Amino acid sequence: MRLLLVMTCLWIGVMNCPAPLIYRPGEGWTYEAVGAGAAWQRKRAKDQLVVAQEAFDAGQYRLALKAAKHTTKTWPLSDSSGRAQYLIGRCYEARKMDERAFKEYQKALTKYPKLDNYSEIQQRQFEIANRYLGGQWFKLWGYIPFFPSMDRTAKLFDQVNKNGPYSEIGPKALMNIGAAREKQKDFRLAVRAYERAADKYYDRPKVGADAMYAAGIAWNRLARRAEYDQSIAGNAINFLNDFKALYPDDQRSEEATKIVASLKTLDGPELHVCGPGSRTDRIPQAQGPETSAAVVRSGCPPIAA
Repeated sequence: MRLLLVMTCLWIGVMNCPAPLIYRPGEGWTYEAVGAGAAWQRKRAKDQLVVAQEAFDAGQYRLALKAAKHTTKTWPLSDSSGRAQYLIGRCYEARKMDERAFKEYQKALTKYPKLDNYSEIQQRQFEIANRYLGGQWFKLWGYIPFFPSMDRTAKLFDQVNKNGPYSEIGPKALMNIGAAREKQKDFRLAVRAYERAADKYYDRPKVGADAMYAAGIAWNRLARRAEYDQSIAGNAINFLNDFKALYPDDQRSEEATKIVASLKTLDGPELHVCGPGSRTDRIPQAQGPETSAAVVRSGCPPIAA
């Protein structure tokens, strides 16, 4: 009797279900309206992509996502698959599922590196990471808001930098790793990111100057915390002195001088400070693409970042 009751309930549920749940390998679970069948499916990749694009343009993101996934699954080597993979990312982004969108964009860049809109996809990833840097919450299982995370944000920026280290956004992504670490109050990891930027983009004066200054400021903030360590103040002074030596015309030099002077008063005259050039082995001799470098050695130990 109990079994009969259960079977009856299941039968009624199926008969009245307006959108049965259907699973397709490689595409996931989707809802299909009763009687709709596979009206959205096409027999050619090009035609299937048209369905996905038209649905996306009409704001029908679930249908667009379904059609785009079907394209990449059924015709993975077709010329339409790259565009379809991009549309998958766009659909998730439109539905405010940014982390999932970022991952789908990454698939597009990895699987289809010759996409015409490669740079646009990189920019979209960068903007997603920036939203998380601004405090947007990550989501559990893509749906449940679960607090911001600067750790995960830093990883997103690191991926953006790896995708295009010498693109327009590559240096910005690396600098934003430092910004994310500063929001965590992890100034040592922030310095590591800024130092990477200074070393990697030493031939780009603006990036190099921003990175050196940011590193000095991060050390300065750490030095002024309760658990004072004389070596940390020394690191801050060394970075800011290097900044002034490498970029003497930068308008922030005056502020750097003031910070250095205030740091020297924290622990008296015994504070050990290395000479200019101690934190870098490259000093630009000219401002421009033809910048050359000179090796400077001061005998100072490396920073324990």
